[in-house]
Amino acid sequence: MNTNLRLAILSAIKAGEEILKVYEEGDGEIEFKSDRSPLTKADRNAHLAIVEGLKKSGLPVLSEEGETIPYHDRSEWELFWLIDPLDGTKEFVKKNGEFTVNIALIALDTPVLGVVYVPVTGVLYFASEQTGSYKIQISRDFKEAELSNIIDQAESLSNSEYPTIYTIVASRSHSNKETEEFVSKKEEELGSIDLISAGSSLKLCLVAERKAHIYPRLAPTMEWDTAAGHAVAYYSDCKVYDYKTGSELKYNKENMLNPWFVVAGQY
Repeated sequence: MNTNLRLAILSAIKAGEEILKVYEEGDGEIEFKSDRSPLTKADRNAHLAIVEGLKKSGLPVLSEEGETIPYHDRSEWELFWLIDPLDGTKEFVKKNGEFTVNIALIALDTPVLGVVYVPVTGVLYFASEQTGSYKIQISRDFKEAELSNIIDQAESLSNSEYPTIYTIVASRSHSNKETEEFVSKKEEELGSIDLISAGSSLKLCLVAERKAHIYPRLAPTMEWDTAAGHAVAYYSDCKVYDYKTGSELKYNKENMLNPWFVVAGQY
């Protein structure tokens, strides 16, 4: 296995352990960032665990919870880690389990490796140019020595089949008029659709593993919210594109706000 992929998987699992300590102890320590989004002790501990785990790669790390790095510095990076230690903090606060650890490796402006880990369920998605996209199950008593055996049993996402009825996945916490109009238009076109909801980057992974045909995100997100899930979707033969232009999402922009986008499988 690629060394960077192994480091990312192990770092995500370690971050998940740190998150679950806070989640299950019911530590209610919650602060708010300048944009009023919640920040928990779990976010901070997961960030530290990932940064420590990725040190061996020798590559720079850009994290939602890290220090701001000036664009004139990071614009020179050819390869770097882009991470969201706890994606779906609102889901964490609500205690619904639909939050993830996101770790992506970016080459210039494109995700070439991604790991999305769901600490509560132990489901871990990983993807890279070399491997394609897969899903594995991590147990609570996971030991690093077991990883190779677990990888050998990984389930290929691209081998799954789409639902018979056209299925749209939408945000658990961020519904809006534009998304509702998108859904209505699809319903008019196809006559019958299913609608499922999920939190965090799970929505990109649901399309990647063929549980949904499409995920429209017609609301703000940041690059670290999507990079790892983008890789999982892309290497499972899905498209992640700008809603208005149709071009693939790009990363390490001066303004790290994503445009509205759509994740679409083959149909």
